[in-house]
Amino acid sequence: MVNIKVLMVDDEERFRTTTAKILARKGFHTILAASGEEALDKLAENPDVVILDVKMGGLDGHDTLKLIKAQLPGLPVIMLTGHGDVPGAKKAYETGAFDYLAKPCDVDLLSAKIKDAYDYAKKVPYVEKLAGDIMIPLERYTQIPLNSTVKDAIKALEKAMRHLMATDRLMDTGHRSVLVTGLDGKIAGLLSPLDLVDAIRPGYLSAPKPSMADSLQYSAMFWQGLFTSRVKEIMNKPVSEFMSDSLPTIDVNANLMDVANTMVDGPARRMLVQANGKDVGVVREQELFYEVAKIIAAS
Repeated sequence: MVNIKVLMVDDEERFRTTTAKILARKGFHTILAASGEEALDKLAENPDVVILDVKMGGLDGHDTLKLIKAQLPGLPVIMLTGHGDVPGAKKAYETGAFDYLAKPCDVDLLSAKIKDAYDYAKKVPYVEKLAGDIMIPLERYTQIPLNSTVKDAIKALEKAMRHLMATDRLMDTGHRSVLVTGLDGKIAGLLSPLDLVDAIRPGYLSAPKPSMADSLQYSAMFWQGLFTSRVKEIMNKPVSEFMSDSLPTIDVNANLMDVANTMVDGPARRMLVQANGKDVGVVREQELFYEVAKIIAAS
C-alpha cells in the first residue's frame, strides 16, 4: 500500500494520540495538529489527506476547511461531525469537503475513506482488487493451538481485544473469531461466535428425532438457566469439538467475483487465502462489503 500521509486535526489530545497509533497500525503516516491554526502550519508537511473535526476551540472545522481549500484546493478533507448533524454535513460539502463521517466512526470505514480520498486526489482509477489486496494477514489474526480449550480461546480473544483502542470519536475494531493451528503449524480450523452459540445449544436439539415423532417440539419455557449451565459445561472442552474444520480456501490472486462465489457456495463468512499452497491470510465478508461501497461511491 502507498504510504499515505494523513493530517489529523482535533483539539482533544487523547483522541489525537490514540488515532495516530490506530492509523499507524493500518499503514498510514499521521501528522497531528491540536487546532485549526496549527493545521494550517502543518500543511507545509504536504499531507495527502486531512481528517478534520468540526467542533474545536479557536478556528472551528468549517473555518479551517475554508482556509485549507483556499491554500490547497485539491487537498481532500474528511470531516468528523456529530451524529445526525445533517446541516453540518451539508455545510462541509458546500465548502468542499471530500466526505464526512459521524462520530463515533469505525476505524476500518475511516481507513477506507482515507484511501478513497487519496485515490480521488491523485486521480487513481479504480482497479478491481484481488483476494490478497483485501485479506487480513495471518499474523494479525488471533491464533491458538489445537489442544486449547474453549476457555483458552476466549482468553486469547479477550487479550487481543484489550489491545484495541477507542475514543468517543473513533472505534478500533477487530475480528471476533480465532484460528486454530495444528501440530504442523498449519491452520486446522476456525472457532467463530456462531460455532460457540451452536455448541451451547443442548445436543437433543440437533439430534435426529424418532421416526414416530416428526411433530415433536421443544418448549423454550423450560430453558431458563440452561444457557449459563451449558457455557460452564463446554468451557473446558477442546476447541476441536466445536470449531469449523473445513474452511474454504481461495488463492491470493483470485478476483473478487471468485471470492464472492466461493464464500456464498460455502457458505462461509470467512475464508483462508493461500499463496503457493501456504496460508497467508483471511478474507471476511466485511472486506467484500467495503469494496461494494467503494464501487458505488465512485459510480
